Amino acid sequence: MGANDRPFFQNATAQNVSGTGACVYGLDHEVKVGDVIGVQYEQRKARCKVIWVTDAGGIKKMQVGVQLVADQECPWLSQLPAEMQSGTPALSPDNRRRFARHRISFPLEIRDERVNTPMRVNATDIGGNGCYVESIMPLPVGTALKVDFWIDEEHLSTSAVVRTRDPGVGMGLEFGSMTEEAKGRLQAYLDRMDPSISAAAHKPSE
Repeated sequence: MGANDRPFFQNATAQNVSGTGACVYGLDHEVKVGDVIGVQYEQRKARCKVIWVTDAGGIKKMQVGVQLVADQECPWLSQLPAEMQSGTPALSPDNRRRFARHRISFPLEIRDERVNTPMRVNATDIGGNGCYVESIMPLPVGTALKVDFWIDEEHLSTSAVVRTRDPGVGMGLEFGSMTEEAKGRLQAYLDRMDPSISAAAHKPSE
């Protein structure tokens, strides 16, 4: 679905592909940040969220960064190097239910422990176990970070590791040193902050 709210279908080219996203160019139709579009490689299809959009001009036309929607299988996984195919181990069903990811904007401060320079960013997909941060120049997989954020008036700090990296799109972080109790409080706060959760909770039963 394009920015004009009309469906479209066309061939495009992907670059900087990973197990969780890609940069796609050659689009003739405008899309908006936050849109969810369908992407097909050979016979495999997946739904992706548009993270950024730019008019690259020339042969690249409209260029977009896309991130696979949660629980979508990567359609081009077989084309990735072996080390990228393994990716991050999937959460168990119990953990997935307990620490559901929320696609909301959540402010964080992250520090690369090697240089200790703070970066203020917004996570666009976050749960009790980790988050996804948009970045044109994501850090290498395995980079150790310190993450600081606020829950109401409470300041929390945790270690984190870069688990996935999508050049030009962003990176996935796994929280490390948070206690289970702190993860639970973060998850409860996110549940309250997510408009889709709030709307469902207040929807009258039929």
